[in-house]
Amino acid sequence: MNSDFTLHIEKLAFGGNGVGRIDGKVCFVPYTCPGDEVRVRVVSEKRSYLTASILEIVTPSSDRAVPPCPLFGSCGGCGWQHIAYLRQLEAKRQILSETLWRGARVADDLVADTVPSPLQFGYRSRVQFKLYGNGDGLRIGFFRHGSHVVEDAPKGCPIALPAINDALHRFREVVADFPEPTAIPQINVDCAEQGCVGIVNYTGRNPDRAAAFFNSHGEALQPLTGLYLQTGRKSTLTKVWGSDLLAYSLPTSPAGANSCTLVYGPGGFSQVNGPQNRALLGLVRKMANFRGNERVLDLYCGNGNFSLPLAGEVVAVTGIEEYEGSVAAAIDNSQRNGIGNARFTASDATAAVRRLAANNERFDTVILDPPRTGAAETVRELHLLRPERIIYISCDPSTLARDCGLLAAAGYHVCTSVPVDMFPQTYHVESITLLQRD
Repeated sequence: MNSDFTLHIEKLAFGGNGVGRIDGKVCFVPYTCPGDEVRVRVVSEKRSYLTASILEIVTPSSDRAVPPCPLFGSCGGCGWQHIAYLRQLEAKRQILSETLWRGARVADDLVADTVPSPLQFGYRSRVQFKLYGNGDGLRIGFFRHGSHVVEDAPKGCPIALPAINDALHRFREVVADFPEPTAIPQINVDCAEQGCVGIVNYTGRNPDRAAAFFNSHGEALQPLTGLYLQTGRKSTLTKVWGSDLLAYSLPTSPAGANSCTLVYGPGGFSQVNGPQNRALLGLVRKMANFRGNERVLDLYCGNGNFSLPLAGEVVAVTGIEEYEGSVAAAIDNSQRNGIGNARFTASDATAAVRRLAANNERFDTVILDPPRTGAAETVRELHLLRPERIIYISCDPSTLARDCGLLAAAGYHVCTSVPVDMFPQTYHVESITLLQRD
């Protein structure tokens, strides 16, 4: 096959690539936009598809945009900055719809339009910065696409909160004087409505000396309100100075007149786009349509992100989460907010469902927000609890489609699925899907 071709980009695929066809065969081309006419070179040929790289944009799409980040195209992070935002939203809906149809035969008209993010840039509240330091200087930024080479980001990241970029600038100045620059491969910065905490990943042999160094530079690292040192897994987190308070608020009623404050610890999970987290909660409320007498099971509940704002609208909430640190935060949050009808247990979700079923417990509504790998084993057991509704929050369309197929076999059908743009400028798509018992 001749390696150079001109093709029309038809759409975008999950993974971020543009899709065209060469002699009827699907061809994936990175950094293209629907409507582009491009000359490409085939770099890989598989049985069912090709991959190619751009040689020339012959005719650019009217939906092309100018990427604001100087690292776009080399950084392995957000890959859709060259695409107009409305086209990004349309693509995410199309990706979710096509994936649900292939995996679970969910009709296109059951997939809603993508809920746009109020912030297209400057929204991300948690960022991991990679570091590389040697005699030639210090680089702090992100891995180059497809490699472990650190691309320096001297001006920060355009999708990060301004406070995170400010903290990065301060870290750059402080780490330049650290005696073991090669012993810090990564720095995490997590900013909430209250609190901005940094975590320095340290691989050297003298953590006490490293802690003393950063302790002596506390004032120089503001706007951070706290700093931790991590020498291995999450369990190795050690406070260096400051507060571990990371807190945000969510409305406790549809009208939003009152709110609860949720706290999580350094290294804990929280949604990276605060306004869109509120949008998700609003969709959960709408789909659940609580009457006041429901018992709710919240699987993969984290720090009570959904459980606690909803607790005042139902009889009782049970939260299940495997990570003990998040369960401790959920219990603390229920006490902080005076919520007495929520209980939380640290457990594997599948084991918890089996145990609850064995105890003849029943739930009207199940909310689940699993990791990217989905919840195949868990959803196979959910029918034992006989919920009327299942509300599934997903960050991966493929595992969502698989799990919806499993739930269909257990007697649940999809009523609606709503894509939510939690991650503008990237191909990632969050979604919330309502299933009801047949």
